[in-house]
Amino acid sequence: VNELYVDDPDKDSGGKIEVNLNISLPNLHCELVGLDIQDEMGRHEVGHIDNSMKIPLHNGDGCRFEGHFSINKVPGNFHVSTHSATAQPQNPDMTHVIHKLSFGDKLQVHNVHGAFNALEGADKLSSNPLASHDYILKIVPTVYEDISGKQRYSYQYTVANKEYVAYSHTGRIIPAIWFRYDLSPITVKYTERRQPLYRFITSICAIIGGTFTVAGILDSCIFTASEAWKKIQLGKMQ
Repeated sequence: VNELYVDDPDKDSGGKIEVNLNISLPNLHCELVGLDIQDEMGRHEVGHIDNSMKIPLHNGDGCRFEGHFSINKVPGNFHVSTHSATAQPQNPDMTHVIHKLSFGDKLQVHNVHGAFNALEGADKLSSNPLASHDYILKIVPTVYEDISGKQRYSYQYTVANKEYVAYSHTGRIIPAIWFRYDLSPITVKYTERRQPLYRFITSICAIIGGTFTVAGILDSCIFTASEAWKKIQLGKMQ
């Protein structure tokens, strides 16, 4: 059963959403890679390091960034950049592959298919190395209620993206990978239900009815073929 309604389903979260980000930048050293977080509540954090890990790639020429952090439930952005580096590189290469970007709890439910990791596998390795990348996200609260009534909270999201080389009056702006997000007021709810007895009986009747129908068709075909064969045999005898 699926429902749509307007509400904040996870009121006990303290106004926070957990984020999981896993991204590889094969042409940027780990000491240059950082995560910055901003939002409309005034948060402005450069070089977020809590619950994050940077793994060197290609003999140290590249970096894989894995981070687990929280954002406020207000419009904002987080971005991977060189802004927190001690010294800014001349030409930072922001080509990348996104392995994972998800929000909230992971829903491992076989009958729920949604856009919980919509950017998985996004490959920008062939992009302009000096380009910035904007991913515009609309985050949709999602609730799954199992058959016992227990609820789990997660978030799906839609995404649009663009890439560009930005300039100001002083010259080219240092590129970054931006994830700009806003929250949808609509919540999607999935509710697990047992199949009603009448639906089970209807299904059984449909199967039995279908079996009899097929059997009837086969019997008719066999009878018709048998009669035709008899006529052929009688014709030969005459």
